[in-house]
Amino acid sequence: MTRIGVVIFPGSNCDYDAASAVSELGATCEYVWHSATDLSGFDGVILPGGFAHGDYLRPGALARFSPVMEAVANFAADGGAVLGICNGFQVLTEAGLLPGALQKNRGLTFLCQPTTLIVASTRSVLTCAATKGQELVIPISHFSGAYTCDDETYEALEANGQVVLRYRDNPNGSRGDIAGVANEAGNVVGLMPHPERAMSTLLGSADGRVLLSGFVSAPVDVH
Repeated sequence: MTRIGVVIFPGSNCDYDAASAVSELGATCEYVWHSATDLSGFDGVILPGGFAHGDYLRPGALARFSPVMEAVANFAADGGAVLGICNGFQVLTEAGLLPGALQKNRGLTFLCQPTTLIVASTRSVLTCAATKGQELVIPISHFSGAYTCDDETYEALEANGQVVLRYRDNPNGSRGDIAGVANEAGNVVGLMPHPERAMSTLLGSADGRVLLSGFVSAPVDVH
């Protein structure tokens, strides 16, 4: 059975939701405090949403220095599946595990609403169970969720198929409608929408299952 570690920083608040979602899909979950230095034995690691260290300085800027992030970097370098959701995405960009950055939303407005995503690439541990072009309804909940990067980085993302999810109707001013990106190997993924909040049609959508089921069962080699 897949063993998933869910990292908890001071200020994380979506850790239980993330653990519950992947547990529902058959994974065994364990919470990992931000002071941990060893992630051996896990098949995947999730950095959940929230406000790590209160989002002081900027979201993810302090969390990147937590001891666990060195372990996350080593885990990723060894091919382990890493997923950053919302604040977790911000942490991954601050730590240099994913390219680009997240800036304040267009209009400086906090957004909490359903969004429609388009699967742009299936070459990642998050989207490997989806179909390219598939539309998924996944909620967002963020103030600093507009993805940005320089021209060279954007061209590389496009050329390498690293843009994995796009917004159909861009809610936050994100460059290229980007909602989620992967590293070149496809084993590290970050997205601003919350798939763990889209696990049942009773709550509006079950489309998050497509993404998280892929993550839970993702092969190590996603090239």
